[in-house]
Amino acid sequence: MTDSPLSPLVDRADAPAEPPRPPDDLGLTWRPLRRTDAQALTRLFNAIEEADGAPYRTAVPETEERFDGDWHDPATDTLGGFDADGVPRAYAQVTALPGDVRTIRAFLDGGVDPQWRGRGVGRAVLAWSEGRGRQLLARSTAPVPGRLAVHVQDSATATARLLNAAGFRAIRYYDDMRRSLAEPLPVVETPAGIRLAPWTADLEEQVRLAHNEAFADHWGSEPRNAEQWAQHRSMFAPSWSTVALDEATGEVAGYLMSGRYEQDWAVNGFSFGYVELLGVRPAWRRRGLAPRLLVAAMEAYRADGMEYATLGVDSANQSGAHGLYERLGFEAAHREVMYSIEL
Repeated sequence: MTDSPLSPLVDRADAPAEPPRPPDDLGLTWRPLRRTDAQALTRLFNAIEEADGAPYRTAVPETEERFDGDWHDPATDTLGGFDADGVPRAYAQVTALPGDVRTIRAFLDGGVDPQWRGRGVGRAVLAWSEGRGRQLLARSTAPVPGRLAVHVQDSATATARLLNAAGFRAIRYYDDMRRSLAEPLPVVETPAGIRLAPWTADLEEQVRLAHNEAFADHWGSEPRNAEQWAQHRSMFAPSWSTVALDEATGEVAGYLMSGRYEQDWAVNGFSFGYVELLGVRPAWRRRGLAPRLLVAAMEAYRADGMEYATLGVDSANQSGAHGLYERLGFEAAHREVMYSIEL
């Protein structure tokens, strides 16, 4: 075993003793976010999403999920800026996931009410977020890469300028793709020795382990522990989700998890089912299982009256997923960009 050329991440994170608090002259009062803020925060999120041209709108249950998970500490990892009437006008949340081993990541999420932009609030929110993110990365003594990551819509040009000015750089692009279900679906046979089964609770742990194996060679993917896997399920649609089982061994060979985001249908102008996750374990690849799972999902969506199937994909995915989706009739509609500082 050779020594890593990297020093421990704690030595490279350049973490401040305290994240820089936003200045007092911005006209906002700052405090950590609370679950009881969920309704008001959702209104803020929606205003930001509309202004930035996002093809989605956060729902209250999704906002509430931000406070779930033992790895979250809202008291230290969130910040809200409230006006004189107690209305949130800016927010920040920094998340470090417990399963990271290959690259230790801190995800920075934040935004400013469109009516409060141009006053320096965004710079202050980003500075606090970066400081807290560096603190979270500094908890690791592993000699592995670290990453401060921000996901933004390609259409959010003002945010892109802010990130570039702060030293973040665009390193990855993710396409939102869609496929009309009014068009005939391709006929794809289930591979020999494979049985497609409904998504059930007793398969969850097997699917989680299958996911970690299937995505081990994907850029930016890290293992998910059991608690992570169970979180953020408010929009999960089990009736649109499928598990592929090896008939001889009973092992999970692949899986497709779907979401039902009804609050996004009006924004996009059509109803749809969303492919949350699609994975095939290495031993079962190159047998047509991924397209079979996708067609099964599209059949389920269409049977429930959906007009489109949608999904998101890394545009540089080395598995060839982008090409697979195009061959099945998916077309790119929106793009999200990951900006990062690599440590």
